[in-house]
Formats: sequence, structure tokens, C-alpha cells
Amino acid sequence: MGDIARSWWLLLLRGLAAILFGFLALIWPGITLFVLVIFFGAYALVSGVFELFAGFRHGARSRAWLIISGIIGILIGIATFVWPAITSLALLYLVAFWAIVTGVLEIVAGIQLRKVIDKEWMLIVGGILSAIFGVLLLIWPGAGLLSLVWLVGVFAILHGIAEIALALRVKNFTPGVGIP
Repeated sequence: MGDIARSWWLLLLRGLAAILFGFLALIWPGITLFVLVIFFGAYALVSGVFELFAGFRHGARSRAWLIISGIIGILIGIATFVWPAITSLALLYLVAFWAIVTGVLEIVAGIQLRKVIDKEWMLIVGGILSAIFGVLLLIWPGAGLLSLVWLVGVFAILHGIAEIALALRVKNFTPGVGIP
């Protein structure tokens, strides 16, 4: 757990990146498909790099979910840059599956960490929001990419807030004492 406390700033940066991405998506609702692909690709890539970096800094107990989630984020980020002419439906499915996988991995991590820290629900809430967001996109694909901009923006802001809350909780962790 001390490893997580030492890299609290990675969670904070990830949360700030999510909030920035969310506000950009809401400020420009008429965003073109190309710009949305670039924003999403950049966010997924940066988030994946931070998760991967954090995964290599953590102990064996919490390492796997961070590394897997980081690799998935990096691969999805790269895929969006390699194929910028991706269709709106393909982007919708890409975002949906990424959100579901990331959410499930965060829920699993939160459950595993519940024996180590208090208030692990913050990580679980972020994971649940991510998974619900992905499922909603799969249920209503016909809503179109413009609607997706608003959903992505709100999701990113809420998920970013959950990440920042978690970062601030683990920042003051003292090994052997737990998080108050």
C-alpha cells in the first residue's frame, strides 16, 4: 500500500486529465469526428501510460490490474491515431468496450484493496461509473456520436472526480495505520 501512497500524484494527474477531457468535450458539442478521435485517443494513451507507470511502481498485489488496464488504454489510444477515419459506430464501440474493461478492472482492484485500505469504495464507484457508461453506449448505439460527446464529457468529469478523491485519500497513507 505504501507504493500506492508514493504514487498518489499519478491518480491525481489521471483524474485531472479526465476532467479536462470532459470539459473540452462539453464546451465544443459540435466537435468533428476527427477531433473527438484525437481527444479520446490522447486521453486513453495518457491514462494508459500513467496506469502502466503506476503498475510498475506498485507491489505485486496491486500491479496486475494497473498493468493490464494501462496496456489496454495505450493500445486503444494508438488504435485511434492509426485509424483516424474510424466510423462513429466503431468509435462508439471502442469507447464502450474500453470503459467496460477499465471499469471491471477498477472494481476488482477496489475489492482487492478493501482489506488494505478504508474507503476503497471510491475506486469501486469509479469502476461502476465506467462500466455503466460502457453498457449504456452498447444499449443505445443509435444515439450517434454527437450524443456520445455529452456522455463522454459527463463520464470523464465524474470519473476524474472519483480519481482525484482516491488520490487525495491515498496521499496521506501511512503504512500499518490505514487510511482514516
